[in-house]
Amino acid sequence: MHMKLPSLAFIASETAQAEEAARRLSALYGQERLEEADVIVALGGDGFMLQTLHAHMNAGCKIYGMNQGTVGFLMNEYRENDLRERVAAAIAETIRPLKMQAVTADGVEVDALAINEVSLLRQSYQAAKIRITIDDQVRLDELICDGVMVATPVGSTAYNLSAQGPILPLDAPLLALTPVSAFRPRRWRGALIPNQSTVRFDVLEADKRPVNAVADHTEVKSVVSVTIRESRDATATILFDASHSWDERILAEQFRY
Repeated sequence: MHMKLPSLAFIASETAQAEEAARRLSALYGQERLEEADVIVALGGDGFMLQTLHAHMNAGCKIYGMNQGTVGFLMNEYRENDLRERVAAAIAETIRPLKMQAVTADGVEVDALAINEVSLLRQSYQAAKIRITIDDQVRLDELICDGVMVATPVGSTAYNLSAQGPILPLDAPLLALTPVSAFRPRRWRGALIPNQSTVRFDVLEADKRPVNAVADHTEVKSVVSVTIRESRDATATILFDASHSWDERILAEQFRY
């Protein structure tokens, strides 16, 4: 019995290298309309993959990335041969983004989705003061820091890792709560929390110590509170080569030195 091979649509980041790759692959495999393709092949780096996942959230299609950028943790190796067979055999992972609800000092409410993380970052030379509440229970009365974030398993290898946060397997029912340059309490390194939890950050002394909130590519200035929970209704599907699955990448990353 023959395996049904998927129809492909190629999209590329705005670099000469990625655009040339898209032209070559389209000539080899054809170019299906985006809305009719079984799989969208994204050519670029991790930033372009994030943009693609956001753009096609709940669209019902699968996204297969090939690295043509400077960072490619979410991307598969670029190879032109037997691409339909590779895509057909790839492992599908469902991505559930975080939903951020931010309130600014002017009382404006801003909603945004984050596939990687929602982060709060100090806006001035003054360190931020932030109260952390999880599921309506205050867990940290006052965190003095440069910032703090909630990261998904996908995002655990991005900014979270740079801030010394833990790496999470993709199917782990957890979120990483990670401080950025914590001053008080100095020894607090963050926490792992269930992915069904609701996290609330309240900015203390917001006038004196302004804070920005960022959900992937959406930035909100001068926030006074930010509520974060895993989205219940938004999903995207990403494909990884079986020979280089997300679990293998996680293990490899943890043994780098």
